[in-house]
Amino acid sequence: MKKIIILKYGELTLKKSNKNTFLKALKKNIDNSLENIEHEIIYDFGRMFILAKEELINKIIIKLKNIFGIYEIIIGYLDENKDIEQIKINILNLLKDKEFNTFKVLTKRSDKTYPILSMDINKIIATNILKEMNQVKVDIHHPELEVNIEIRKNEVLYYGDRIKGLGGYPVGTLGKGLLMLSGGIDSPVAGFMSIKRGIKIEAIYFESPPHTSEQAKNKVIKLAQKLAKYNGNVKLYVVNFTEIQETLLKNVDHDYLITLMRRMMYRISAIIASRHNDLVLINGESVGQVASQTLSSMRAINEVVKMPVIRPLACFDKLEIINIARNIDTYETSILPYEDCCTIFVPKHPIINPNRSKCTSLEEKIPWQDLIYQAVKNVKVINITEENNNDYLDIL
Repeated sequence: MKKIIILKYGELTLKKSNKNTFLKALKKNIDNSLENIEHEIIYDFGRMFILAKEELINKIIIKLKNIFGIYEIIIGYLDENKDIEQIKINILNLLKDKEFNTFKVLTKRSDKTYPILSMDINKIIATNILKEMNQVKVDIHHPELEVNIEIRKNEVLYYGDRIKGLGGYPVGTLGKGLLMLSGGIDSPVAGFMSIKRGIKIEAIYFESPPHTSEQAKNKVIKLAQKLAKYNGNVKLYVVNFTEIQETLLKNVDHDYLITLMRRMMYRISAIIASRHNDLVLINGESVGQVASQTLSSMRAINEVVKMPVIRPLACFDKLEIINIARNIDTYETSILPYEDCCTIFVPKHPIINPNRSKCTSLEEKIPWQDLIYQAVKNVKVINITEENNNDYLDIL
């Protein structure tokens, strides 16, 4: 028997006229992920089959677990011998190392010329399993093991083992977004949740040397690498925020410092996003979590940009966010003790209901347009993949 991989799409099956667009994107993403592994992808009755040498199957499955758009990964076996006696032998060989107490057999006869009906095949195979394997029972409603047999035109397909995929939409099918990536717990999770909905992310990071360290930036690069596992790659825009932050610190009311700082970040992010065809801004804000994330603060900060802002974690609590961070392997990196520029100058009593008119009047005290121009002019970009060493590039 030849071992193969079968992919099921889940949510993608609900698509109608544009379904093929999503499937082509999924195939492209799989091919990109498996570019160094010899394989072949074919479509078959609403599923995708991956053919490869048997010794490569496990390596391929590891890659597939990180690809959005796949609902289920199924291990299958093909055999050209369609004789019912051979089917009985093959099933027993596939089950011999498995531990289970209850099972059911489910046969699909896509070759309608096959002389035995599907229900009769179920009975024949189930009877043989009961005969040859002690202490197992048939349970058609809640079996521990489902034995699937598909009688095809030129072969029989067997499958049972299923691995849960990530689901969601293939990356890039819904366009690009710019993630405001800090070194904290929330923003990488927001990035992950956005990728799951088919958004190809780029990221922007605000550094403030010498107030923030090189280790803080390296932490963000590491987080971007974690996201690259799902995104394919991440283009990280690094903004020097020192002059803006120091100017605000010297010239505005300290209780408004975080609000005004965030307004500047939004403006810069929107400019970068517009220049690189990112359709939305994405951040890890969760309602009420900190002073800048009250509804009135969000409104005061958000009003400086016309671009849509997505907050995937807006209604998540911290424990929910931490659980996801652990699952996607960003948590341990996020809690490394290197401060980013959002935490170094936090006032004792930040305003939680900022007056929007006062925000504007405070900004008039500083040449913020010139400061933003200089920050955008000197942005650096790091192209990040899951494995590379990353090179700095000017984007002027």
